[in-house]
Amino acid sequence: MSDNTQGLRIQSGSQAWRAGIELLSSMRFAISLLTVICIASVIGTVLKQHEPAVNYVNQFGPFWAELFGAIQLNAVYSAWWFLLILAFLVISTSLCIARNTPKILVDLKAYKENIREQSLKAFHHKAQADLPESAEAEARRIGTLLAGGGWKVRLQQRDTAAGPGTGWMVAAKAGAANKIGYIAAHSAIVLVCVGGLLDGDLIVRAQMLLGGKTPYQGGGLIADVKPEHRLSERNPTFRGNLLVAEGTQSSTAILNQSDGVLLQDLPFAIELKKFIVEHYSTGMPKLFASEIVIHDKATGEKTPARVEVNHPASYKGIEIYQSSFDDGGSHLKLRAAPMVAGAKPFDVEGVVGGSTQLTNKGGGPGSDTLTLEFTALRTINVENFGGAGPGSSGADVRKVDLRESVESRLGAANKTVTKKELRNVGPSVTYKLRDAAGQAREFHNYMLPVDTGDGVPVFLLGVRESPADPFRYLRVPADDNGSMDGFLRMKALLADPDAREQAVRRYVSQAMDSSRPELAEQLRLSASRALALFAGQGMVDGKPTGGLQAVSDFMEANVPEAERARAGEVLVRILNGTLFEVAQLARKQAGQAPLQHDDRTQGFMTQAVLSLSDAQIYPAPLAFELKDFTQVQASVFQVARAPGKNIVYLGCALLILGIFAMLYVRERRVWVWVAPQEGRTHATMALSTNRKTLDSDQEFAQLAHKLIGASPREGTA
Repeated sequence: MSDNTQGLRIQSGSQAWRAGIELLSSMRFAISLLTVICIASVIGTVLKQHEPAVNYVNQFGPFWAELFGAIQLNAVYSAWWFLLILAFLVISTSLCIARNTPKILVDLKAYKENIREQSLKAFHHKAQADLPESAEAEARRIGTLLAGGGWKVRLQQRDTAAGPGTGWMVAAKAGAANKIGYIAAHSAIVLVCVGGLLDGDLIVRAQMLLGGKTPYQGGGLIADVKPEHRLSERNPTFRGNLLVAEGTQSSTAILNQSDGVLLQDLPFAIELKKFIVEHYSTGMPKLFASEIVIHDKATGEKTPARVEVNHPASYKGIEIYQSSFDDGGSHLKLRAAPMVAGAKPFDVEGVVGGSTQLTNKGGGPGSDTLTLEFTALRTINVENFGGAGPGSSGADVRKVDLRESVESRLGAANKTVTKKELRNVGPSVTYKLRDAAGQAREFHNYMLPVDTGDGVPVFLLGVRESPADPFRYLRVPADDNGSMDGFLRMKALLADPDAREQAVRRYVSQAMDSSRPELAEQLRLSASRALALFAGQGMVDGKPTGGLQAVSDFMEANVPEAERARAGEVLVRILNGTLFEVAQLARKQAGQAPLQHDDRTQGFMTQAVLSLSDAQIYPAPLAFELKDFTQVQASVFQVARAPGKNIVYLGCALLILGIFAMLYVRERRVWVWVAPQEGRTHATMALSTNRKTLDSDQEFAQLAHKLIGASPREGTA
């Protein structure tokens, strides 16, 4: 607010006190605080705020995650040091305003008409001319012209060598709003910071420090939470989240803290009648809307309202914002598909957010110690199937198109050269299987078979070890009826030694001539060995293994390297033939017609072989298919009482006005000394401005010509 960076200087008190006040009220200290706030805001923007601690550990490692938590970089805007910096900035800027405002107000009232004639000749913009009328007449004429041009004018009569009262000083000023802009801009900083402190966690932290409120870290029903973890309905400022399922109502918001949560009781309850969501073709939501009824606790009045994104509802000074949506406890019907020998299929029901114990219903190993947790239901899954088609290469060395390569990296930022084929692949369910030790894996299975581009519809069974990992999918081919039953029957027969032997005999009888029994016996032994290895019944290096990897390991251990290629072709042909007979046996036992020798069967068998191989390492005894569901939506509201909002709005308005005044309003002062000199009236004119611009030169030239008749050339130094 001034040209120097010195602060307020006081004369009383100790040296340390005087130095502290001077530093606190100085511009250099305020600018330093603003710099620190800007750096902290950048960190708060780049680093995701208020994430679960495990997310920071997965992304940055335990050391950095612990460091971020210690200095509260994961909650920058509510950190004690950030609030302390804001408080010091308010004090520093307020002292700066208090120090400079009186000077500015005095300067606004001053016309500085006592300036000397010789001082005018030292200005950059100056001009001199002789005038025809008397000094008083010319002074009044000049004053009238300036006043008509929007200038504030003051006339001063002085004594000269020609006699008492013969000289006249015309002092005028314009653009005083420039200095008002300084006051408005600095006041805006104070108002915005005060509003931020009021609407931040400062008052909540004060209640925790002085009112005995503590974060709640347990679980259970909200009604059972003790009063020391609850904030009063009269809490002057808060911002929390409220989840309401369709057909239910809630009146308690959750305020997340670094070490737990606080419960904020509301003076009303919100009932969600209907949640509306619309999607773009990409699957991204384009509209969230909630039809709600607000139940007043004091009067019992019911007020209907509609809440949309960027269109909140307001009731009793509390704003209700549409934050997001979630599952409100959808009812799921799942069918357990056995993935290990001895397990049996069964049905299970549950709700999203709930769990159920699997008490050895599957009959497989480990199934008596598993807990099934229903995590999420997604009714729409839009995926991009516009990539390379089957058989296409990721890098075709025959195609070198430099123009296309360059153009793909130029142009608009939203341009894409990747072909998109967006398709809704239907609902999916996410669940966790937790063992007795508490360790859990997350699974994501699609309800309907998906054609991934090779012409064979497959069920996608996803699994990952931790939320930081991507899902890895087992692709199970769909049978003629669009189900997994055909694959599961093949897998069950593959684990049965008698069924494997029967499939081998069927294969040998069709592949060999009955007149050569010695070759048929050799083929039977080879086929039995290959099928047993594939089924996981063999041992390689003393370890049980299965799938195509087991066959590969066996060949590397028992077949010379020079013969592996030819032997591998023979062994794969035998394996495919026996597995085809396993499929035929499974269909026969199910009372279905045999598979036909066509392209569709070939595609099914190719995928079945790969799936049977990968299923050997599926990390769970059961895979759950989504059979039916009843969706229940829930809306996530953000409820906020923000008394500082209007203060911030006022501060923003003052900041806009102040910056506009400082940038676009020039403070100018004009002096014209008119006095008799050697029998004529002589005028000396000067102009000062806070910024030297081409506009100032042009304005002075026009004023000089208009007021005293001086030419533009005479108007510059």
